[in-house]
Amino acid sequence: MKIEKEAELILQKFSKALENIPELEETHYMVDNVNLNRDDAGQDKNPEKILRNTRVDEQGNLIVEKGKWVK
Repeated sequence: MKIEKEAELILQKFSKALENIPELEETHYMVDNVNLNRDDAGQDKNPEKILRNTRVDEQGNLIVEKGKWVK
């Protein structure tokens, strides 16, 4: 088949091109930033600032939009 002949030709050209690549030793990089942790630090939150941007009903409940992924 034509596709098989073309694939074989591509593989032959590729393997011929690989012959010109010199042999190199493997390179390993030692990185010191493995499993780095940071201290948990809470941030001060201002509830009044958050509530300024929301709608609240008479009982103080937040009125929010239902998620579009919820049926």
